[in-house]
Amino acid sequence: MARRLSRAEAWSLLQEWVESESLRRHCLAVEAAMRACARERGVDEELWGVVGLLHDMDYERHPDMAADDGHPRTVVRVLGECGVDPVVTRAIASHADDSGVARESDLERALYAVDELCGFLVACAYVRPRGIHGMTAKSVRKKLRQASFAAAVSREELLAGAEQLGVDFDEHVAHVIAALESHAEELGIAGDEVDGT
Repeated sequence: MARRLSRAEAWSLLQEWVESESLRRHCLAVEAAMRACARERGVDEELWGVVGLLHDMDYERHPDMAADDGHPRTVVRVLGECGVDPVVTRAIASHADDSGVARESDLERALYAVDELCGFLVACAYVRPRGIHGMTAKSVRKKLRQASFAAAVSREELLAGAEQLGVDFDEHVAHVIAALESHAEELGIAGDEVDGT
């Protein structure tokens, strides 16, 4: 029988595998976005959150996506060996384009749609005095047009993610901003400037 990981178990696994504060924060951001997506759809928020939290669990140790033991193959194998629900492992496998696993479910498409977007929004928040607070889809689009800003983030992938999920890009951005804003302190994106100053 497939094993359901609790959020506490998933967090413990992430802490065991990931030492980097920035990678932990990225995983927390993706978890927040996935939970928000699940709430919007009225589906299993705990399941979607665990997928978001663990999707990059192996990246610090195995960043080579082309290697047989690279990301995300290692996390998929480790979770599979623990008997974790194949829905979780398949979703994690599908977020990497070169994994050969097609994105077929809303869960899989949502992970792909929020993963890189969370990274881009966090980068945007870092250069704003108020961090994520007050960020709009319009301001994010301006940053997208600056090729030198967060240059490693594929603009095509960001747009494709929303398209595959079947949502308007600007609405998608606004929803993910709202999800991250509610965790701004924990994610380190609250900014330095306090309202009214």
